[in-house]
This record gives sequence, C-alpha cells and structure tokens, in this order.
Amino acid sequence: MPQGQRPNKDAYSLILEAIDVGEYKPGDRLVESDLADRFGVSRTPIREALQRLETQSLLARDGRSLIVSSLDHNQMAELYVVRTELEGLAAKLAARHATKEEVRVLQDMVAADQRLVNDPSALARSNRRFHKQIHLASHNRYLVQQLDLVHRSMALMATTSIAAEGRGEDTVVEHQAIVDAIAARDEDGANEALRRHISTAFVTRLKAENEE
Repeated sequence: MPQGQRPNKDAYSLILEAIDVGEYKPGDRLVESDLADRFGVSRTPIREALQRLETQSLLARDGRSLIVSSLDHNQMAELYVVRTELEGLAAKLAARHATKEEVRVLQDMVAADQRLVNDPSALARSNRRFHKQIHLASHNRYLVQQLDLVHRSMALMATTSIAAEGRGEDTVVEHQAIVDAIAARDEDGANEALRRHISTAFVTRLKAENEE
C-alpha cells in the first residue's frame, strides 16, 4: 500500500484494513514509527489507533511491543457461534427488506466470483464484500454494527478457509443458494443457507487446524 495512498481514511481504518486483508498477520509486530511512514501520517494518530485496537483485543502486548492478536481454538469456536447466528439473521432480514437493486448486486457478485475460484486471495476479498452487502441489505444498522465487530475478529485468523482444496467452487455454489433464497423472499431459506455456509467454512477450518 503506497504511502499516502488513501489520505481520506484515518489511521485506525488504515491499520484495521491492513490486518483484514492479511498484510499484517497474527503475531506480526506493529511499530509506531514504521506505520507512520507507511501510511504517511504523524505518530500521534497512529499511537491513538494502536491503543484503540488494543482495547478491542485486535492487538496484544508482547513485552513492550504490540502484536496482532491470534485466536485460540475456543475463541474461534465462540466466534463462529456468534457469527452463524448474526449472519443468519442478516440473510433473513435481507430476504425481507433488500431492494431489487441490492439483490441484483448480490447476483452480479456471485457471477463475478465464478472467475475467482482458483484465486483464494481474490475470492476471500470478494467473500468479505459479499457478506458485507448482505449485512447492508438487512437494513438494520445495529445488526450491521455487531457484524462489523465479528468480522474484525475474523481477520485474526491466519488463513482463509477458502484456501482449502475445492473450497472456492463450493463457496460460489453456497453464495448462489443464499442469493436465490433472498431473491425469492424466502426468509427461512436464506437464514438456513447462510448458516449452512458458515458451518461448512467452520468445518473446513477445523480440519485445516487438525492437519497443522
């Protein structure tokens, strides 16, 4: 990310985004001066951003240094429980409230993902955008806020489940089922399709964890 590329974003958003896209991974040390140089901002907003991220448990202390936090098995399991419930609710509400334009955007996103099944990194980025679009289509600001918190914590997982063999193709199929239910205004079907999608991703991640 070139220095000063996005001056409209604050230091907190810049660091959070870098963690979210995997530029900083769990265990990586974040140095105030390096971050200031990288993002082209002064050290004061960087310091404030780091304090905020530490408060949110996205960063942890390692001696005098701050590192990107990691999730243990129990934390990951707890996160997936919450994510499944909230994401399912978002899909249900999207089936009820999404405009025809929002449904069209979701359909277009799934169609575009067909070209990304062999590019896990690109598909993972698209997957985040897809889920965010469903959150917004729920038209419930409080649910969107809670899901934003959940997805920030998801960034603390070192790898994406989409990287597993065959997971790219399955992800697109699962996304299509979710969108089909939303387009049909099938609230229960959308809820179930989204919950099934998250459950499958969790199983994939657990298998990968056991192979490490």
